[in-house]
Amino acid sequence: MKKVTVLLVEDEYDFGFILKQYLEMYDFNVHWYQNPMKALDDFSIINQCDIAILDVMLPQMDGFTLAKKLQEKIDFPFLFLTAKNQQIDRILGLKLGADDYISKPCDPEELILRIKNVLNRKGYKSTREEILIGSYIFKPKQLILQHSNTDYQLTEREVSLLLLLTQYNNQVVTREVILQHVWKNTDYFTGRSMDVFISRLRKYFQNDDRIKIQSIRGVGFHVVFPVD
Repeated sequence: MKKVTVLLVEDEYDFGFILKQYLEMYDFNVHWYQNPMKALDDFSIINQCDIAILDVMLPQMDGFTLAKKLQEKIDFPFLFLTAKNQQIDRILGLKLGADDYISKPCDPEELILRIKNVLNRKGYKSTREEILIGSYIFKPKQLILQHSNTDYQLTEREVSLLLLLTQYNNQVVTREVILQHVWKNTDYFTGRSMDVFISRLRKYFQNDDRIKIQSIRGVGFHVVFPVD
């Protein structure tokens, strides 16, 4: 299963080191740069990233300028780190497409939740060509789920649903989260449609009994996607 990869640009060594360690503890891949120019130069690295966390006050280039230059290379969501009580042009950040602001020093657990919320709002999609789910190979860009010599052609909505579920491996995802991020609607009939799609995914995965999308009545689904 692909981990979420974070581009972290923070020039303060102690804070950046702690933040990197904490993100990795929560199973994120982290590419940390103290120098924004170096981050821009490493296109092969930033092309692997799913989200960026940028300090506003950086040497050589502020976070807003860095965000604008990054957007010229790749499209991913980003959050700004700001010093407590720091006066910044939040309107400029919003115009650039900032997804959130976080004050330093921040509560690491709050940061983790904010990252997950941003990715969920964006309908996070893996940048990798293939995602391993047990004995299956999921190819989201090709709309294919592959097992042995069999290819299951997926619909775009099935792909969106499966991508969302991969973010919740060994966790519970609520019905509301799925409906909001895949169907953009939470009414009764949409909920019934979601149940049909969940049933389809279970049928696709019937050849590997380790893979589970377990219903939790009144809550949602517990997802178990083993990684071979």
